[in-house]
Amino acid sequence: MIKFKRVTQKFPNETLAFADLSFNVEDGEIVTITGPSGSGKTTIMRLLIREYEPSEGEIVFDGQKLQEINRRQIPHHRRRIGVVFQDYKLIEDLNVWENIALPLNIKGKQKNEIENRVTDLLKLVELEDKALMFPCQLSGGESQRISIARALATGPKIIFADEPTGNLDKNTGLHIIKLLQKINELGTTVLLATHDPFILEEFKLRQIDLAKLGKSLEKETEKKETEKENLEEEKARKQKKKAEKKNQKETKADKKNKEDTTQEKKPSFFKKLFARKKTEPAKEKSDGKKKKEADKKTKKGTKEDKKP
Repeated sequence: MIKFKRVTQKFPNETLAFADLSFNVEDGEIVTITGPSGSGKTTIMRLLIREYEPSEGEIVFDGQKLQEINRRQIPHHRRRIGVVFQDYKLIEDLNVWENIALPLNIKGKQKNEIENRVTDLLKLVELEDKALMFPCQLSGGESQRISIARALATGPKIIFADEPTGNLDKNTGLHIIKLLQKINELGTTVLLATHDPFILEEFKLRQIDLAKLGKSLEKETEKKETEKENLEEEKARKQKKKAEKKNQKETKADKKNKEDTTQEKKPSFFKKLFARKKTEPAKEKSDGKKKKEADKKTKKGTKEDKKP
């Protein structure tokens, strides 16, 4: 009736509920889904009612793949699954009778059919005398029994009870589980999500243990974390290598600029030689001119000395 085929559920914030989850539940079976808080029990329920779609894998309900159900078919699909919540979720402004009748009114059933159905359900949960009371007047166990009656109102194929004994004492919890067993004996498939060890020990029902599956989930998480770390390390190595190359280029450029500046400040050998060759003829001309002028002065002095 229900098949989970290698289902992985990951949320947008990267939280992983479970990975590669596979199990079957047969028609008319009662099964417990066990595991600590946060292991994905409620997520399974939300996947079944198509509140979530699986990230990977396939879910088959009553021969139909849930991924193939379109939006307009979802309300009809949800009527085939009755959900019992840990906190009851009864409407405070409606009395017990009205709370049970609400799904039938939404479905558009006739008044006579509603009266007969609600009466039968009140008998089943043994609360006929509480029909006109409001939720605030009920005990925890009574509220949960009314919640179960409301979940059964539309005649669903399965009941998913999500931690139905979580807010109840031991004896009241036992009464609730016995009620769910009675409902199962009447032909309804029951999925019971719980982490209560007393319930698990007392009733010896078939278990789908998410804690054991959590080991593979933990390995999957560790694997992904390792891959992420490796990617980050590789990225850091590439950035470091890129920075080193950039520094090398900058060092080479600085060295070249320094050499160019030094060459500008210090003339080359050929420049020095050319400058020396250029200045030497001028110096020779200057020295020759000075020598000629000196010779002229010497000759002139000699002539003057010869005069009487």
